[in-house]
Amino acid sequence: MDLTVISTFRCNSRCQMCYIWKNPTDPRQEVSIETLAKLPGGFDNLNVSGGEPTLRRDLAEIIDVVYPKARITEISSNGLHPEKILPIIKKYPNVKVRFSLEGDEITSDRIRGEEGGFQTKVAGLRMLQEAGGTDLGFAFVIQDENVDQLTRTYEFAKRQGFELATSTLHNAWQFYKNDNYFYDRLKVARDVEGIVTEMLKSGKVKNWFRAYLNLGLIEKILGHDRLIPCTAGRDFAFIDPWSDVWACNVRSDLPMGNLAKQSWEEIIGSKSTCDTLGKVDACKQNCWMVTTARTAMRSTIIPQAPKIGPMMWVLKNKLKVSMGGKINFDDYIDYSSVKPTPRVERISFLDNRPKVKLDKERHTPDERYPLKEFENT
Repeated sequence: MDLTVISTFRCNSRCQMCYIWKNPTDPRQEVSIETLAKLPGGFDNLNVSGGEPTLRRDLAEIIDVVYPKARITEISSNGLHPEKILPIIKKYPNVKVRFSLEGDEITSDRIRGEEGGFQTKVAGLRMLQEAGGTDLGFAFVIQDENVDQLTRTYEFAKRQGFELATSTLHNAWQFYKNDNYFYDRLKVARDVEGIVTEMLKSGKVKNWFRAYLNLGLIEKILGHDRLIPCTAGRDFAFIDPWSDVWACNVRSDLPMGNLAKQSWEEIIGSKSTCDTLGKVDACKQNCWMVTTARTAMRSTIIPQAPKIGPMMWVLKNKLKVSMGGKINFDDYIDYSSVKPTPRVERISFLDNRPKVKLDKERHTPDERYPLKEFENT
């Protein structure tokens, strides 16, 4: 099972596709070291994210607690304070680190509302690399404003010796956004084809399966069904800053329990979890993100291996590109079917930094996640 610990909703970025920064948490209410110590061992990927996890003064202590509990420990950061991750990498060189990067300097800084962010991230990742970090990379959110730079960003990361993880516009309680829509679904989807091909040309097996993951992103962008059914609550879960455990980070009606008040075993066996799993089985949303796609692609018999479907697609198309052939994406994707959506303009906050007020009176999930409806189709 994978687990994401959303350690805080505080964030020093001002992203146009995520409003978590408008809804910061009170540091005194955020999930504690003692609560995280209650987690059992045996997780596959345990990701400490946010908001921005480096705003937690006890981030190093959090990693000390969770590191023994997972095969892979990950930190998802905006990369604006790489010096706070440096001592962690020196102690645990194989901790996986991903810094958010949305294209070239002008584009990335504008999308993320970060003056000088691009340069800080690139220099910071190099610093962690020099300190001995073994699994470092960028994370790219595909949207109309940057999709034309997707393949170039992948090549840039590869030249630096870094990985590139991809996701795409989503609506979710974690992002406090339910109006992220593509302006031109078809164009964005076609532009993603390039990185699928380039990843299959790579000598890294990991990139071959990332190619399949990006194929799933094309389906999501067009408004199609998921390539593989979701396994939320069974193969992955999220802990929010108030220690509530959720099956996913999208729907705010899929609670499982609260780790501060219950043991992990009580949460997994609870009626709330049972009810939630029933809702997951009936869910029609396409939330094809790294967490939700990676777990869906895994074999149920050998967790470290892929399912037969993704494996056969990868082998067939890896062989094709290796022999100089081209992938006919229309064999796999119905580009004639594009779901219509409203056009809601995204706003850059690079030159517009509104004041953010801390709301200390959010005592219940309904008060914390007021948008209620989140659709990803």
